[in-house]
Amino acid sequence: MLEQSQQVVDLCLAQDFALAGVVVANESAFKQEFEEWIKQGKQGEMEWMERNVGVRLDPKKLLVDAKSVICVADRYGDIEEPNMPLGHGKIARYARGQDYHKGMKKRLHIVCDELKKKYPEETFKACVDTAPILEREFAARAGLGAIGKHTLLLEQSVGSWMLLGVIVTTKEFAASDVEVVDPCASCTRCIDACPTDAITPWELDARKCISYLTIEHRTQIDPKFHESIGDWMFGCDICQEVCPHNQPTAKAQQAEVHPSYKATHSSLDIMDVLQWDEEARRKAFQGSSMKRAKLEMMQRNALIVAGNFLTKNESPEMYALVVQMASEGPKSLVQQTAKDVLQRLMLL
Repeated sequence: MLEQSQQVVDLCLAQDFALAGVVVANESAFKQEFEEWIKQGKQGEMEWMERNVGVRLDPKKLLVDAKSVICVADRYGDIEEPNMPLGHGKIARYARGQDYHKGMKKRLHIVCDELKKKYPEETFKACVDTAPILEREFAARAGLGAIGKHTLLLEQSVGSWMLLGVIVTTKEFAASDVEVVDPCASCTRCIDACPTDAITPWELDARKCISYLTIEHRTQIDPKFHESIGDWMFGCDICQEVCPHNQPTAKAQQAEVHPSYKATHSSLDIMDVLQWDEEARRKAFQGSSMKRAKLEMMQRNALIVAGNFLTKNESPEMYALVVQMASEGPKSLVQQTAKDVLQRLMLL
């Protein structure tokens, strides 16, 4: 079975995945912690995490008679961060290129097809991000890395700029030989750097996380977070940027970013987003994982970034647009955010 597992890993690497491994499809070892996290409401508005908890914790409930989970990772983060033009808001690195869901799933399906030829009696189910499965835990158990204090998977010599996918299968493969090592030791850089105090060791309170607030949170963002959001318009990379494992190393530089994640843009013009209509939003996000962000969410985010920009820079045009958005039309998410931004600016 070890030889078969190596063949599986080789198939995955042949599809340009940076890392691959195999693990037994056992129930999660973090059942109690996950259920307590949900009970405390730390998932915020991500109601989908409350559904299918039993399935999320046990791959055998996702696929009957599951025996193994094949785990893969793509690397997406460039070492160098480009200078951002004045008056722009930043995009998290994972969202700067093509939509990873489609690209990873297409290559996983190729692996599934090859395995189906070898084992026609078995079932292979490819999952990328949207299926109820704890990818990070399985990836760590499969030897792709270890979970850091920021709750992200990191490979000590490559870093944490990784996107994960899995194949759940009824075929039994030998598990990868893994020695789990604490990647963080006494380091607390991610915890110390988080501007909203969202991170405690190995736990994230999504309700405070800038990535959650700007991507998953669909309603008004509490004004107490506005200043901390800074210039992040979609997502946040702070906890990864400060991680020692993400600093340039010879191995990290050899682990190439998959071509589909090469950045087409790393920021968005604040004024442009504030003036978007639905067609402009659709055009800007074509082929991007950002397309799931609705127009009013992006304009909410852009208003917050605009407010932070205006605390340090003069822009009569931008200020006038915020005033206009605060006064126009029926009460809405955008209008209320504009009012919150103006109130903060007037108090400074």
